[in-house]
Amino acid sequence: MASPVSAPDLSPDKDVSRAVDLADVAVIIPCYRSGASIGGVVAAIPEDVGAIICVNDASPDELGEVLEGIAASDRRVRVVTHAENGGVGAATITGYRAALETSARVLVKIDSDGQMNPIFIPNLVAPILAGEADYAKGNRFFDVDSVRAMPTIRLLGNAGLSFLTKLSSGYWNLFDPTNGYTALHADVARALPLDKIHPRYFFESDILFRLNTLRARIAELPMETVYGDETSHLSEMNAAVTFPLLHVRNTYKRIIYNYFLRGFSSASLSLATGLVFCLFGLLYGLVAWAESSATGVPATTGTVMLSVVPLLVGFQLLLSFLQYDVAMTPDRPIHANLAPLRMLQSGRSEQDRASGG
Repeated sequence: MASPVSAPDLSPDKDVSRAVDLADVAVIIPCYRSGASIGGVVAAIPEDVGAIICVNDASPDELGEVLEGIAASDRRVRVVTHAENGGVGAATITGYRAALETSARVLVKIDSDGQMNPIFIPNLVAPILAGEADYAKGNRFFDVDSVRAMPTIRLLGNAGLSFLTKLSSGYWNLFDPTNGYTALHADVARALPLDKIHPRYFFESDILFRLNTLRARIAELPMETVYGDETSHLSEMNAAVTFPLLHVRNTYKRIIYNYFLRGFSSASLSLATGLVFCLFGLLYGLVAWAESSATGVPATTGTVMLSVVPLLVGFQLLLSFLQYDVAMTPDRPIHANLAPLRMLQSGRSEQDRASGG
């Protein structure tokens, strides 16, 4: 059995946590090939956290034995094991479902490789417990020195994926939307379509899209990330190919849901009209250019204007839509409104159990 790594440094000079009651907090840790690091991660979690759920995602190393030992020595720890590997998203969803069976009000997700310091858990859950947010995320780009410490390839990848995530999720105010250090209100978790969230590394971006359809408010808090010699299981090539396509899908769904199915506004007209104008101007210009190239006769001023003017008008309409979309970023928490729904569902569950259903 491999020895667990030492816990992150929690000396007083690094104690930046806020004083909050963590008894109603459940920490979910999706685990895969982390037998050497999970012990240090669990040991660093604040002692007053109510529950810790470690999900063994069919790891082929000695992780199962390590988790059994941790659970035997820490009463807060519950281990859930997947028969087959499902991905970090699937493991997190399993942890969410297990946490929702408890009395936890906030569900925190951290990784098992030691990059996410558990000392920040009180800061992360504070805005949710205070009723100020439904979901909270870490922000690795708050401190310039921390950004410089980030590997270059990861920094460039995060920059590109961050813009695509903002576009597909509608949360334009986030600086680090791909950060996986998160906290979620339990009532909001119950309202999410957990079965539909992406099971692998697109999980963090996909859940933002799902939260936007609920109009959930997100808070972002500065924190540091420690990059060591751990090996990432994410394939950069696979992410470069699949993630943009998934973002395009979510962008399309979000716009259809928010601007055409659930509501219709001037922004809807700006988007539809802008797309038509841009498409007409582009196609007309391409046809005129092809005809001019084939005949050798330069296009007339009128022909050029019939292509350029619709493009300019359409582009301006699309900018108007984008401005409206940015302004529509959710800014009010919704979990208080979901409490009656939770109580109603709880009452139905009790009735089903009483009737033997």
